[in-house]
Amino acid sequence: MGDVAMTVPVIRALVQQHPTLRLTIVSRPFFAPFFAGMPNVNFFAVDVKGRHQGLWGLLRLYADLRRLEIDAVADLHNVLRSKIVRTLLAWSGKRVAFTDKGRADKKALTRAVNKIFEPVRSMFERHVDTFAKLGFAVDLTQPLFPPPVTMEAATIAVSGSKERSTWIGIAPFAQYESKVYPLDLMEKVLVQLVETTEYKVFLFGGGPNEIGQLMNLAADRTNVTVVAGKLNLTQELQLISHLDVMVSMDSGNAHIAAMLGVPAITLWGATHPYAGFKPFNQPMERCLVSDREHYPLLPTSVYGNKKVVGYEAAMRTIAPETVVASILSIVK
Repeated sequence: MGDVAMTVPVIRALVQQHPTLRLTIVSRPFFAPFFAGMPNVNFFAVDVKGRHQGLWGLLRLYADLRRLEIDAVADLHNVLRSKIVRTLLAWSGKRVAFTDKGRADKKALTRAVNKIFEPVRSMFERHVDTFAKLGFAVDLTQPLFPPPVTMEAATIAVSGSKERSTWIGIAPFAQYESKVYPLDLMEKVLVQLVETTEYKVFLFGGGPNEIGQLMNLAADRTNVTVVAGKLNLTQELQLISHLDVMVSMDSGNAHIAAMLGVPAITLWGATHPYAGFKPFNQPMERCLVSDREHYPLLPTSVYGNKKVVGYEAAMRTIAPETVVASILSIVK
């Protein structure tokens, strides 16, 4: 989800700066709401569990895309399946470009020996390079964000009306444990935030296990609302667009907030913003990283899927007071 969300600011700038260009976004149907309302942007839903499943499905996807009479292909995913489809389209005479993910640079950043601790090019810059190869320059230096989305009745039924309160989103989970801030520390963050009714906190997540843990965090705190399991993606986007700040791990919710122009504070464990996944248009001071003096091998992974013995408690070096101070620096 985060990878798709990271394409949104680039695509939004692309269509703003090239108003005669027509785009077709090819992705899973779940992600269609990310691109809703963009001018000259259509969405083609890939049926990965039906018509477009497997090798024969990729051939059908190629045939379906050819019927759209496209002129060029930008492969922003650059994985095996997209490589097959883009190669077929190239053979049919279409111009093709793909995003270089910089795997060698990221490996140098995360390796234990001869580590090169320097920021690599961001994924946003890499996507810009892809469109430049097709002849479309994109400038991300002055981004324009959509206004907060009007919330439908079902969303307001969960969130309530905003009125004068400050809305803070917290998404405490990630795909891998090495990227998750310990929940006992997150509870200390929450306790400090809800001391005043000035702040209303929304907890984001998904799945029964996460929902159960969020319910425990919320406890009997009247100004804390568990969003997980109550809203669909479109409704969550509506709510997030009205937040004053989103606190997230190195995960999709940070990128969703950033693509909507919402300040995003991110907490980093095994991973690091230098790997190119810092949320769009967010300064480095909003990236709270684990202490490299205590854990010098950080970052140990690009995606957080590699475990290093002895580094399980790295995120405990991010004090709850530091998280709260970062939040207050924005909402105050």
